[in-house]
Amino acid sequence: MDFEPWMLLVFPLFFGMGWLAARIDIKELLTESSALPRSYFQGLNFLLNEQQDQAIEAFIEVVKVDPQTVELHFALGSLFRRRGEVDRAIRMHLNLVERADLEEDKRKQALFELAQDYLKAGILDRAEAAFHELQGTPYEKESLDFLLEIFQKEKDWLKAIDISQRLTALTGVPHNKEAAFFFCELAAGELAAKQTEAAMVHLEQALSANPQSVRASIMLGDIELAAGRAVHAIEIWKRVEQQDSKYLPLVAEHLLQAYRQIGEEAIGVEILQTWLQNYPSLDLMNVLFGVLVQREGPEAAYLMVRNELKRNPTLLGLDKLLEARLLDMVGERRADLELVKDLIFQRTRGLAMYRCAHCGFKARQFYWHCPACHSWESYSPKRSEENGVAI
Repeated sequence: MDFEPWMLLVFPLFFGMGWLAARIDIKELLTESSALPRSYFQGLNFLLNEQQDQAIEAFIEVVKVDPQTVELHFALGSLFRRRGEVDRAIRMHLNLVERADLEEDKRKQALFELAQDYLKAGILDRAEAAFHELQGTPYEKESLDFLLEIFQKEKDWLKAIDISQRLTALTGVPHNKEAAFFFCELAAGELAAKQTEAAMVHLEQALSANPQSVRASIMLGDIELAAGRAVHAIEIWKRVEQQDSKYLPLVAEHLLQAYRQIGEEAIGVEILQTWLQNYPSLDLMNVLFGVLVQREGPEAAYLMVRNELKRNPTLLGLDKLLEARLLDMVGERRADLELVKDLIFQRTRGLAMYRCAHCGFKARQFYWHCPACHSWESYSPKRSEENGVAI
């Protein structure tokens, strides 16, 4: 490309236009900045220096000087809630909700924040009303999630079921597993009130919502056994192997009781032996241990435990092996072995625990609903040592 003299004029022109644009932007920025109260910049400085208390006080002054600073209201309200000053957050967001000049989308945002403030404060009825008001808005999904949390806290299982169904319809993500647990909770309450028929209806609904619901199967089997229908109870509990085999230890003792009721304990023992062979478990081994001691004597129980210990070496299994050997031992050797067993027992007490996979909460009994984090079915039916979890 040949150089033309007129090109010398282009470069100064572009430079001049850029300088002019920069001057205009700077002028606008200075104008906007001068309109902001001094407290605003003080607040920013406090935040940058991680002085949250001073920042809050500075921003409050900004709001007093210029009530139109809506976004600052939101920022302050959220900051109050995170700090635990829920009453101040409520006042901040309530002030926005009640403003007649506020745009509708901002009012909905303020209402959503206010509902969370109420929830944090434990004012559940107001939180529920606010979240309900947000149905059909961009905050509907989050509001339904919070409503589900509220109804679980209140143990209002019918409402929780309704919300889980609405969430499924809204998002397309199935909530059938949670719904099945809610039906089981309803059934548990009805069984406590001796309303067996109503409980059975809800357990069938649980299985309809989630055919893999082991808890519903266990509860239904218990009802059938209590009513003297042992054969039907056995059929129900056998489903657990297809639903989720790791929960078989939870039905092992129940199954034996049912077979004893119909006079066929030997068949129950054979089924448990098959389960143990296919799905090694300390709890299954413990159930078999007890029945073998009664039916065939300590030696048979000892051999069973020894074989399992070879397959799955654990301290909990060793403790059971020593227990089996102690059953047919006398004299000084028994005293020595009891000493060893006591030492191992002290070590295994912390290992014989169930552990929540969600929050890590440990308990000596099995929970369907974690008492710490309130997660559903987060406990493995295997003990901590079986799962390789260090305590």
